[in-house]
Amino acid sequence: MQADVEIDAIGLLCPLPVLKARKRLKAMRPGEVLCVLASDPAAVVDIPHFCAEAGHQLLTTEERNDATAYFIRHA
Repeated sequence: MQADVEIDAIGLLCPLPVLKARKRLKAMRPGEVLCVLASDPAAVVDIPHFCAEAGHQLLTTEERNDATAYFIRHA
């Protein structure tokens, strides 16, 4: 899947991947897609919860080496 912007949160622990995603999404336009690369095991719960609370759409996830790529469409 293609993203307009990708951020690397590999090695960061909760809540940093979500905080980085929130900050970057604020600078993006509605409809744009952000890819967050995260290795924190809590991200599998935290990122979908953040998307639901903020109104963003979690499009899909992909496994990439030792991380997961979360694709989020800005609301």
